[in-house]
Amino acid sequence: MPKFIAFVLLAACASAAAAQDRPEPAIEAVAVAPGVYVLYGQGGNIGVSVGNDGLFLIDDQYANMTDKVIAALAQLSPEPPRFVLNTHWHGDHTGGNENLAAHGSVVVAHDQVRQRMSTEQFSEFFQRSTPASPAKALPVVTFSDNLSLHVNDDELRGIHVRAAHTDGDVFIHFRKANVIHTGDLMFAGMYPFIDIDSGGSVAGVIAAVDQMLALANDETKIIPGHGKLTDRAGLVAYRELLKVTSARMAELVRAGKTVDEVLAAMPFADYDGTQAWAFITAERYVRILYRDAAKQLNPDRT
Repeated sequence: MPKFIAFVLLAACASAAAAQDRPEPAIEAVAVAPGVYVLYGQGGNIGVSVGNDGLFLIDDQYANMTDKVIAALAQLSPEPPRFVLNTHWHGDHTGGNENLAAHGSVVVAHDQVRQRMSTEQFSEFFQRSTPASPAKALPVVTFSDNLSLHVNDDELRGIHVRAAHTDGDVFIHFRKANVIHTGDLMFAGMYPFIDIDSGGSVAGVIAAVDQMLALANDETKIIPGHGKLTDRAGLVAYRELLKVTSARMAELVRAGKTVDEVLAAMPFADYDGTQAWAFITAERYVRILYRDAAKQLNPDRT
């Protein structure tokens, strides 16, 4: 057997063994405000409203997490979720749709979420395709701008923002509880993924953050799409990260630097140690911002 093939087979076996030994991710439920919780697990953070009207979810992580999500929710209410509101189309936020729909949940999302989930999506950045979702996983209620859910003695406002993390993002404002669930418009304490292939842009994320800041005060609790519960000050710091790094990148692109030259210059070295992580590494963040800046500065060439 050729040495290279033998090495690949050994590596594959080792990877499979490691996957079998890896512990299943747990669900952690944390109280945010009266009647509001966040569930941490595998994928995007789940927001929960619980009260006399039942359970209402914001996002639902991956399909393999549904049983654990339901078990965690059972500690809050005996009834299955009535509604699931998807903040955008990515699978770590919508993967549980089909399973929860089978339990009677009504899935709600922006029009673009259903559109993207209905068809195969290709990511040039990651060079991979995502197949269309099963029909039963698709949102059955969609909206084009904003919506309100009047539940559990509160008003949950879903506010659409354009060309941000994707082209179908909403953030959710719990008006009485004074909580904002950002979806992936915020990654707390880490570099964000901005899905340019799904219509996202850095400027759009910054504009979305500005909208959230206008609604928040010093008492507001912020549930990010990824990362731990934070507050208005955390959202301000996140905006500063986006503004500083995108401005540096725009300057480099205007100077005619190639992406390899920018990578070699390590323009975000002062942030890399605290913000880079397994999914959005320092290199990937540079590539995202470079591609975004090139698209904004030279739209005819991208």
